[in-house]
Amino acid sequence: MKKLIAVAMALCMLVSAVCLFASCDKKDENTLVMATNAAFPPYEFKDGDKIVGIDAEIAAAIAEKLGMKLEIVDVDFGAVLTGVAEGKYDMGMAGITVTDKRKESMDFSNTYATGIQVIIVNDGSPIATLDDLWNFDENGDPASLKNPDIKIGVQQDTTGDIYSSSAISGWGFNDLNEDESIKTDRVIRYKTGAEAVAALKSGKVDCVIIDNEPAKSFVAANEGIHILAGDNEYAVEDYAICVDKGNTELLDKINKALDELKADGTIDGIINKYIPKDGGAQ
Repeated sequence: MKKLIAVAMALCMLVSAVCLFASCDKKDENTLVMATNAAFPPYEFKDGDKIVGIDAEIAAAIAEKLGMKLEIVDVDFGAVLTGVAEGKYDMGMAGITVTDKRKESMDFSNTYATGIQVIIVNDGSPIATLDDLWNFDENGDPASLKNPDIKIGVQQDTTGDIYSSSAISGWGFNDLNEDESIKTDRVIRYKTGAEAVAALKSGKVDCVIIDNEPAKSFVAANEGIHILAGDNEYAVEDYAICVDKGNTELLDKINKALDELKADGTIDGIINKYIPKDGGAQ
């Protein structure tokens, strides 16, 4: 009898431990977990220990619409995408543009802002326009580089990385073999845009390709660098929120919230707070 009681007690303890473990591992359904990379001002950056910016405020407004508490997790940009695709985070907001490759592993919301890639160079750089980077063919497309030894700095896995890493004919910087594998990799990838800018200032790269608004913030914070003037913009794309592929329930809720926030002027108000209409960056 004593043995039976002991076995029963052991089983109860085991079941309790399993239940405790499961409850600790269970996601809080009232919390919306957003992954971001808080090194992309003015969309997301740190003010002390707090993550602030356009995406942070829009996410907070969405969470409020959904009656949920917002939790923001700061990770590397690449980990935002993989974490969402693996279901680790509910959604990702980090100035994310929609690409066919990304759509294979995740779904995207309606757009809420526009991103434009620009080029940052050091003051006195021989690069003054796109004509100083490429030789163009009769159709106006880049055919070759004027300086085959050029090095480009980008933030890893961002749109700037995707475009810069493509073939020269696609407005990238790399020569390709016949099988389209990279023959010459001229792109140097950094975890943050700030690291890429630091590499530019130290002469490790010749220019940095990055989104326009973060570029403005980096230029404002660093003497001796500037954004190329004139028609030097390319890869104009829309920002969207990513969720795990097939999570239509959450995606529908996010899109409904975005539509309402656009209609009542909330999103315009948040964007104008950080990006005044005169073109400056706060």
